[in-house]
Amino acid sequence: MSFNLRLSALATSVALFLPTIAPAQVLQINSSLPDGSFAHAFLLEFKERVESELPGMDVQIFMGNTLGSEEDVLQGLGFGTHHASLSASAVVQVNPRTAVFDLPYLFEDRDKVQEFAASPAFDMLADGFAGRGIVLSALWDNGFRVITNSVRPIVTPDDMRGLKIRTPTSRQRVAMFNTLGANATPLSFGEVYSGLDQGVIDGQENPAQIAESARLYEVQSYLSLSNHVYLPTFMLFGEPWLNSQTPEVRETVLRVAAETAPWTFAWGEETDARVLADLADKIAINEVDFAAFQAAALPLYDDPLFVDAIGADMIAITREVLGLD
Repeated sequence: MSFNLRLSALATSVALFLPTIAPAQVLQINSSLPDGSFAHAFLLEFKERVESELPGMDVQIFMGNTLGSEEDVLQGLGFGTHHASLSASAVVQVNPRTAVFDLPYLFEDRDKVQEFAASPAFDMLADGFAGRGIVLSALWDNGFRVITNSVRPIVTPDDMRGLKIRTPTSRQRVAMFNTLGANATPLSFGEVYSGLDQGVIDGQENPAQIAESARLYEVQSYLSLSNHVYLPTFMLFGEPWLNSQTPEVRETVLRVAAETAPWTFAWGEETDARVLADLADKIAINEVDFAAFQAAALPLYDDPLFVDAIGADMIAITREVLGLD
């Protein structure tokens, strides 16, 4: 027998006695947000929890849409080309019911968001992904939007009268601010700072951390904690990926995603407190009369602009769960 043949036979005999090592299971998760963002912090926490319960699982996080655009990834979940995604506003393209979060003054605080997430309203929201090959496992934090302006503190709806407030191009957001008496002015975010500086607009609406990171306090005098819109992030899995896993893996990743949700809300509360503390000596901060704003905005819940986009049944069950009837 030649040396090479003897070597091959030896390798074969040794292999027979070696333990079989199963290939690592891989879960790839996409996010449109960058490294270091809140979404990155959430996914790192999820990764740690999943891998501690499933030692053979390798959770791989891809930030900044490195796996493709958010829209392409959402489609890929159903096709089986992508595993999971932590998404936000783009989900409305695959599930119109998620536009329920465009309703103004729906949630007064994060406790109300979690109340929604534990209710039949969440079940109806999740059912809206049926037929798309997508499973909604949990709602994670994202944050409330607040209003800044350079004219006066906003405490009641009357204080909105005549203010030129920059909004995104969302028709629902424009309708909300116009209904409350402001002059909604859609602009790209890249134009906001210069528009505020030059007086083209009086104010804008975004999460408080945007006012800090974009240094809007340099060209604004007041920050009002309006909490007028809350948009969560949606932890989504592709059905093809879930169906390719063992029951244990499926149950674990879905359960851990749900169990991580309260942690994300606590993280958001702590971050808001830190941001507002950092802004306290840079801009005047005030609370608003939330009940007055909620009452002023309620007619929009019956507006065809919202009803046609969201669905009357989704709005009705949400109002019932949150006691807004």
